[in-house]
Amino acid sequence: MAVTLVTDRAPRRKVGDRHHRGASRWIVLALVTLAALAMLVPFVFMLLNAFKSPGDYSSSGPLSWPSEFYTKGLTTYWTEVDFPLKFWNSLLISGSVAVLAVAVSLFNAYALGIGKVKGRLWIVGLFLLANMMPQEALIYPLYYAAKQIGLYNTQLSVIIIFTVVQSAFGTYLLASVLGTFPRSVLEAAALDGAGKWTVLRRVVFPNVRPTLAVLLIFFFIWTWNEFLIPLVMLIDNSTQTIPVALASLQGDRLMDAPTTNAGALISLVPAVLFFIIFQRTLSRGITAGAEK
Repeated sequence: MAVTLVTDRAPRRKVGDRHHRGASRWIVLALVTLAALAMLVPFVFMLLNAFKSPGDYSSSGPLSWPSEFYTKGLTTYWTEVDFPLKFWNSLLISGSVAVLAVAVSLFNAYALGIGKVKGRLWIVGLFLLANMMPQEALIYPLYYAAKQIGLYNTQLSVIIIFTVVQSAFGTYLLASVLGTFPRSVLEAAALDGAGKWTVLRRVVFPNVRPTLAVLLIFFFIWTWNEFLIPLVMLIDNSTQTIPVALASLQGDRLMDAPTTNAGALISLVPAVLFFIIFQRTLSRGITAGAEK
């Protein structure tokens, strides 16, 4: 009888715990949903004002519904800033930085996480500190250095700068991951006669490919949204990126709010499409990292 009572009571406790966990999950889900809706509010305002005429914006304000479907702001931004050229500049810089920064991060992390480098922890900590340094502290040295070597007002200067900046974070993250790489796998590869390059290409790279894909997506979006360094380093219209072109619509005392919102809407579309296209890759990379 005692055994029967114990077996009867155990499921009751589990059911209670399950209901308790279920209620907590619903509360967390509700809070996350409210936070997501709050984050969408600025985008809703941007969408409303992008199709609103300047007169309608001045008379009714930014919170009203547009009285007409006004598209001149979109065409004005497209033609005034030469959006196709700015799109190509942003795509060239962001894509190059993403690929180069991932490659540099992998090589650095391979040396620090798997290679026998003295003072590895100090070097990884240095990369972490470099990643935490604000861009305002770097802009003046970078500006004068670019002037001296003749790279000022070129996309190459921004590509080099952001490759170094992004690879600092990538090196710190990958070095932590590769530091826990199974030594037995590396020793087995060494016994089979694999050199360091073969180990990197055939053993390490396939295992960290999901993490590299996540870094590639993050580096691309982060570089796409950068503003301060491109603003200082790229002064010619033919070399500027989309965020810099969007800021050029605003003057000292005058701002065309509908055109600015229309430009922000157009500028947002490529980054959103890139994220949607690679969303599954990002999810697989994060899931694979969690499983490891």
